[in-house]
Amino acid sequence: MKEKVLIFIVAYNAEKTISSVLGRIPVEKLPPLTEILIIDDSSADHTYEVAQAGKGICSLPKITVLRNPVNQGYGGNQKIGYEYAIRNGFDVVALLHGDGQYAPEKLPDLIKPVMEGDAEACFGSRIMEKGAALKYGMPLYKYVGNRILTVFQNVMLNSSLTEFHSGYRVYSVDALKKIPFRYNTNDFHFDTEIIIQLLSAGMHIREIPIPTYYGDEICYVNGLAYALNVVKATIASRIHRMGLLFQRKYDVSEGNVHYDLKLGYVSSHSLAIAAVSEKSSVLDLACGPGYIAWELVKKGCKVTGLDVCECSSKCFEKFIVHDLDNKELPANLGVYDYILALDCIEHLSSPEKLMERLRRQCYSENTKVIITTPNVGFIITRLGLLSGQFNYGIEGILDLTHKRLFTFSSIKRLLMQEGCQIVRIQGVPPPIPKALGNNIVSRVLMKVSECIVWLWPRMFAYQIYVEARLMPPVERLLAKTIESSSVPSATKRI
Repeated sequence: MKEKVLIFIVAYNAEKTISSVLGRIPVEKLPPLTEILIIDDSSADHTYEVAQAGKGICSLPKITVLRNPVNQGYGGNQKIGYEYAIRNGFDVVALLHGDGQYAPEKLPDLIKPVMEGDAEACFGSRIMEKGAALKYGMPLYKYVGNRILTVFQNVMLNSSLTEFHSGYRVYSVDALKKIPFRYNTNDFHFDTEIIIQLLSAGMHIREIPIPTYYGDEICYVNGLAYALNVVKATIASRIHRMGLLFQRKYDVSEGNVHYDLKLGYVSSHSLAIAAVSEKSSVLDLACGPGYIAWELVKKGCKVTGLDVCECSSKCFEKFIVHDLDNKELPANLGVYDYILALDCIEHLSSPEKLMERLRRQCYSENTKVIITTPNVGFIITRLGLLSGQFNYGIEGILDLTHKRLFTFSSIKRLLMQEGCQIVRIQGVPPPIPKALGNNIVSRVLMKVSECIVWLWPRMFAYQIYVEARLMPPVERLLAKTIESSSVPSATKRI
């Protein structure tokens, strides 16, 4: 169980309310190792002095009062408080407002789920109890705006929170360490960005009902600007999740990330799996954890996996640990009916050398190579470049680990120069169901996208799918020529 708790009070021009907030904290119901931190965000009034004088109001043994020399904004003030919690070894940090808008009496209820490890965060919601928000004074326009924004965000983020816009929150400090909150805005929509980060990291958020209170405190939030910023942040996070534009603040990944299997619609994975004949022998380059291999095994195929990291998956008949950027492949390639290089060549320093090795080491002209790679000419990438954006991300076309990028023309040129005969090349639409879920909207959009890609693949294809054959290199052709020339002709022309 987490034990060390920090109650972090953000304060700005709160000289009239800060003492009351301190006096209402139910010290007797809080964990023994609880401290209070008050950060005055460079108030124009005497908030700092009143907070210092009010230390005796609350019986907690340690109350720290700090003052920002320069106003940091609502979000910037939170960043400093969370940094304090991390640096001083707290387990839990509870955010409380110094204007008295949120009831300090609810602190024990909010802290409990996080202390007991049931959630990484717990929010107070004014909406959970039906009708309570309006009944106890929330202005109608704020209520309506709150509901519209919350519904929009739940749809966009695939979440189910009753309220996104409560500032009464408790966080696990371990959770804060794992998310890049320091990159967030200093403005009021900091609260939205930190929710997005928690959800993106797969962390659990609990909610409990809290009373609604609106007194004579001054509101410093520009409602329209706030709503616009919330919408922009939510859309930006969704675009980031789709791999179209990268924003560091929404990158919560850890270590090597393997792409999910994309099945049930037209994708590079479904096309490749369909192209492999039943009971074939397959070499899967850069195979990862074996998502494709499992599907091929269902077709009776025997699959050899090859990757830079060992994989213990039972789907592979054989597994080879090898870096494709190194020299010769440690395998007899002539025994395979198919060689898969799916989402692979863009990660290599020299895809040309890989194709050269494959061609030189494969002695069967019947072996087919299936290659998929992102299309850097995709319209979103083009528009981004037109507007000065070329942002790498955690996945997608501009994956941070991509070293080489291709268009239809450049991938054709590479394969032809390396002596490959292209049997089939086509565009692959963007994985809309992955972004929007498998629903009627995404299915309709996929059909439309398929048509557009068929009409203009260079512009609208998200990926490039290629099937090619490895033609024999010149040295092997010379050997065959010499061999056939040494056999006497059955007949001669006179």
